[in-house]
Amino acid sequence: MEKDLIIDGITLHYSESGNPQGAPILLLHGWGCNHTTLASIQKIVEPGMHVFSVDFPGFGQSAEPKEVWGIEEYTRLIEKMIEKLGIDNPVLLGHSFGGRVSILLSSRRPVNKVILVDAAGVKPRHSLRWYFKVYSYKLAKKLYPLVFGKKKAQEKIDRARAKRGSSDYNNATPMMRAILSKCVNEDLCSVMPAIKAPVLLVWGENDTATPLSDAKKMEKLIPDAGLVSFPGCGHYSFLENPMGFKAVIRSFLKKELQS
Repeated sequence: MEKDLIIDGITLHYSESGNPQGAPILLLHGWGCNHTTLASIQKIVEPGMHVFSVDFPGFGQSAEPKEVWGIEEYTRLIEKMIEKLGIDNPVLLGHSFGGRVSILLSSRRPVNKVILVDAAGVKPRHSLRWYFKVYSYKLAKKLYPLVFGKKKAQEKIDRARAKRGSSDYNNATPMMRAILSKCVNEDLCSVMPAIKAPVLLVWGENDTATPLSDAKKMEKLIPDAGLVSFPGCGHYSFLENPMGFKAVIRSFLKKELQS
């Protein structure tokens, strides 16, 4: 069932399905996606669990934030959703960006279990080439208006951004670009040791967005964490190896799925 919830003036869209008497689970999608991206996972857990699948603000049918948010603001909103709906001790499943929120939330409040799927949370280490691209672009933004005039400079800057920026960045609105820039530079390694719940890390070994080295670092920092990786899979391992993913999730949530 598709529903809307207003929290602090933001309309939050989510779906609710599964067994209302079962253990609750929150599905938190990645950047540039919405709750339907995790539909295959929803089907795995619906038979025994009470499933809440969220559209983060700025994605799907949820309203865009009115100011530049970071992980703290997104996490606080999900915490308020949990409190408003009376969700007790949920399982958190976060893919990519949703992993960031799952990490921060589980580091400071009780949750049942956490599943991090190709999750973000470790600040990326960049090559010299990356720094050259970023800082040459920033320099161009300052110099081009002086050299070419405002209108022509903007055309050149837009072309440069299309070449240098990621597809996520280029496809976003100005507000969501600012939010992406803020969130991607937040490192959550410092809060990972505070996570007390059991954590399952599920990764694609060929993931280039959040590399396997990130998962191995998380496994070391989170006290009760275990890693399962799939050869030949990338950033959407749950879609690329659906049978393997299903078996791993069912094993980790065996108790919850039988409740």
